[in-house]
Amino acid sequence: MSRTATRSRTTKETSIEVSINIDGSGTSDVSTGIPFYDHMLDQLARHGGFDLQVHAKGDLHIDTHHTVEDVAIALGEAFREALGDKAGVRRFASGAYPLDEALVDIALDLSGRPFVEWNVELPECLPLGNPAFDPSLAEHAVASFATSALITLHVNLRTGRNAHHIIEAIFKGLARSLRDAVRIESSSVPSTKGVLS
Repeated sequence: MSRTATRSRTTKETSIEVSINIDGSGTSDVSTGIPFYDHMLDQLARHGGFDLQVHAKGDLHIDTHHTVEDVAIALGEAFREALGDKAGVRRFASGAYPLDEALVDIALDLSGRPFVEWNVELPECLPLGNPAFDPSLAEHAVASFATSALITLHVNLRTGRNAHHIIEAIFKGLARSLRDAVRIESSSVPSTKGVLS
């Protein structure tokens, strides 16, 4: 069975097209109009082993918030759909992920119960890239994705002084943890209830 999905999301603020192949090779075609965000989504695809296409047009003349949020929501919905009934998945994954001086802990459960615990205090930093990605949007992007994907997610910062390094470590760690959690290990749904929804 192919674990793929496509999602469209259109509002007065954005127009989003997302497609994902969970069992891909890590290729991406991402264009949100926000270069730093594109870079983070590329990391998600590459280190998650997902084939990912994201094409977004948003009201960047106002700010980048709407585009970041709506892309994350559409991506989370596509990821959830691509997983199907989650039969055979490993379900849980966790690890510590470094990038230079930054070190983050990621733990997640494809539980079907959305919950995000975010313990990351970013250092003061100018917005990243042009159009600007406000570093505080990292939490919103990750939380919107996890909530839409129905994932329980814990993100904890151990050390870090550079906001770019911290955010990139988070996206890479999320990608590697997702890659591990979606791995097929059996044929049954990993829950005593018989469902993960």
